[in-house]
Amino acid sequence: MKKKLIPCIYLKNKMAVAGFDDNTVIETDPLRLVSKFCERKADEIIIYDLSIEDTGHEAAIDVIKEICEKSTVPVIGAGNVKRMEDIKKLLYAGCKRACLNYSKQGNIDITKEVSDKFGKDKIIACVKTTNELDANLDIIKAYIGSVLCLDRDAYRLEDSEALKGIKFIINLPNILLDKLIEYMKFEDVEGITGAVVNNNTEEFTNIKELVGETFTPFSAFKLNSDGLIPVIVQDYKTNEVLMLAYMNEEAYEKTLKSGTMTYFSRSRQSLWLKGETSGHFQYVKSLSYDCDADTLLAKVEQIGAACHTGAYSCFFNDILTYDFEEKSPLSVLTDVYDVIMDRKVNPKEGSYTNYLFDKGIDKILKKVGEEATEIVIAAKNPNPNEIKYEISDFLYHVMVLMAEKGVTWDEIMKELANR
Repeated sequence: MKKKLIPCIYLKNKMAVAGFDDNTVIETDPLRLVSKFCERKADEIIIYDLSIEDTGHEAAIDVIKEICEKSTVPVIGAGNVKRMEDIKKLLYAGCKRACLNYSKQGNIDITKEVSDKFGKDKIIACVKTTNELDANLDIIKAYIGSVLCLDRDAYRLEDSEALKGIKFIINLPNILLDKLIEYMKFEDVEGITGAVVNNNTEEFTNIKELVGETFTPFSAFKLNSDGLIPVIVQDYKTNEVLMLAYMNEEAYEKTLKSGTMTYFSRSRQSLWLKGETSGHFQYVKSLSYDCDADTLLAKVEQIGAACHTGAYSCFFNDILTYDFEEKSPLSVLTDVYDVIMDRKVNPKEGSYTNYLFDKGIDKILKKVGEEATEIVIAAKNPNPNEIKYEISDFLYHVMVLMAEKGVTWDEIMKELANR
């Protein structure tokens, strides 16, 4: 099991405060904290909603949704959960997982319901005491993916048999860096959170090395005559090839430690941190090597443009291009959606799309319903082509609805990925 370092952000009145019982504002814009944690290789981020009333919770959900959209690591939503609908809101806001507070009987009571609906891997039980853990072991093992021990003493190191099969996230105060290293070595500990993580972000990589996270050594690669290995760089979202660069051993080690792509410049004969002067950094999402171990593939989050010319990708000079049909499903859907959006912004006389926009939401919804019914009818017929045509019609009208409501394919794909 990969050991995770999981910082936490405490939300109060849309701002980040110091903790559960400390309302000192540490950041007026929580997104800045999220960016900091993402850049420093956090594995996940926990967002605690410290609001009490439903109105405050709704405001917090809006902030959490924005955080989920901006974060490049999974988000765990927690706090002010009273009913199943609150778990649904957290997950629909983009949280990868959501927490049930086991200090509240109402949260325990809805465990089976939310687990059956969303899957046990989406649900975390938060416990403060050993009694809360012991009293609910059966329901936790049946319906919970992980347990967050808000007090480290709720996790009993000496009683691993009773806890077998449960994954734990342990909350530690800042003074227990040595305990962080100790706990991370236990097989059933999924990760560590709390002040010890929040206040030691600069040490993430060093801590992971101490608990045994290792990487393929540079000596395992086949190098060229200059002692370098080429690196193909791709956008992690679109798989678009951005650039080709080279690494020596020092660049490779710095990339692993920092999480930011660092290369060896053949022209300058020196290390080159991508984005150091332009601000167009590349944050590592994955790093792999090919079957011959002579080329690396880096999937990155690209900030700004990859090319020094200002182009997003360095590969923009065509040599030969044959006519071909775009086969990537997402590209096709995105292209059609872009045309629909263009019609919305720049109406075209005689356009059926503009006819729908002009008629408004009720007409659009009526067409979506009609096309859904046509799919059902087509599915009862023996000709498979009919359902293909009807699904295409349905998707088109759904995209008109998406455009009308301001929903993008990126948001849809992210939601599907979360599921």
